[in-house]
Amino acid sequence: MAEGEIVAVRAAVLDELLGEARRAPELECCGLLAGRNGVIDTVLPARNVLASATAYEIEPAELFALFRRMRAEGLEHLGIYHSHPRGDNAPSPRDVELAFYPDAAYLIVSPLAGADRPVRAFHITQGAARELTIHLA
Repeated sequence: MAEGEIVAVRAAVLDELLGEARRAPELECCGLLAGRNGVIDTVLPARNVLASATAYEIEPAELFALFRRMRAEGLEHLGIYHSHPRGDNAPSPRDVELAFYPDAAYLIVSPLAGADRPVRAFHITQGAARELTIHLA
């Protein structure tokens, strides 16, 4: 992700994220986001090994496999996503603490039907989160 206030995302990606979050709304879903030329166009779902409504974790072996897949397909790692089944889809203190990819966009999805902004994006570095504008590419 280029440093800035905008993250470029294909509309189909947002639809896919919402669909995944709503299929099991009681648990946080999670995965990686990839694309080319700075545009997120690929969702790489992962299993939340915590099976939790308030936290997520991707097993290291699965994470490595997803990175290998991105390399093999010539994709850039552009983001990470997860859902917040309960409450606001802004980064939690845990999300900020465990944000290990400073160049990635962090997309947080709300499965709630009435959510004002069901998908929000953030840049998280050095213990601070800054909201990004999602631009439909």
